[in-house]
Amino acid sequence: MLTSSTFNHTSNGWIMLRGKQAIPDSIGGLENLEELNLASNLLDFLPDSIGLLLNLKLLDVSSNKLVTLPDSICHCRSLVELDASFNRLAYLPTNIGYELLNLRRLSIHLNKIRYLPSSICEMRSLHVLDVHFNELRGLPLGIGRLANLEILNLSSNFSDLTELPATIGDLTNLKELDISNNQIHALPDTFGRLDNLTKLNLEENPLVIPPKEVISEGVEAVKVYMAKRWLDLLLEEERKSMLEVKEQTQTGWLTRSTSWLSNVVSGVSGTVSGYMENVAKSPTDPYLNQQL
Repeated sequence: MLTSSTFNHTSNGWIMLRGKQAIPDSIGGLENLEELNLASNLLDFLPDSIGLLLNLKLLDVSSNKLVTLPDSICHCRSLVELDASFNRLAYLPTNIGYELLNLRRLSIHLNKIRYLPSSICEMRSLHVLDVHFNELRGLPLGIGRLANLEILNLSSNFSDLTELPATIGDLTNLKELDISNNQIHALPDTFGRLDNLTKLNLEENPLVIPPKEVISEGVEAVKVYMAKRWLDLLLEEERKSMLEVKEQTQTGWLTRSTSWLSNVVSGVSGTVSGYMENVAKSPTDPYLNQQL
């Protein structure tokens, strides 16, 4: 059984454990526990009973020897912060994103994770996602659904991370992005939609798009360059669609398939024009090479 002599604690809702190799199942009986700090132990597993901690808001299991997280951790639906960094994790529970809808900060850096589960894209409350120094080979296509994400660290996945999905352009609240020390050759054209981005680290990537001379001018220059590419792409798609309409009209066929694109192009064109006027008045961004 857990006793007061087993833990160091400051209140009934907070527990810190040190120097242990295992956590007893009886921890699940601490139903009012809100913060559990198990960092820097020798744990290679967590008991399934941890899923009974329905009021748990903060869980720190960093710096252990964990190979997996129990599926039952998904039942800790009050979690706001989860730190599982510096372990040996190769994957996360499949349904973690469907259950931990209140999570605001997820730190899983310094592990061996290759893929994030698609469910992570349902964590609409997530503000900070740190996945640096893993073996990440890509992001889920639905990553753009993380509407409140402000900080994203994908650095130091080295040769494993070679591209970003176009949906990253949907992270319109993103403020800080670190993708340094990877093998990314081109930013997606949608990158120019990240209007709130203020800190960007692109170091140690074989980037061709944008070119080095643009990168050297700072984050605002990168955003403008990518916004132009996005607009050019939309205009080209509209041109192709109009040609198709013309051909179909000549043969007696009509289509309305381009109406939505015309509206999008009109909106983006106005946004980019106004955005570039503001950028022209702004100083070069000093934060491009700053680590998150």
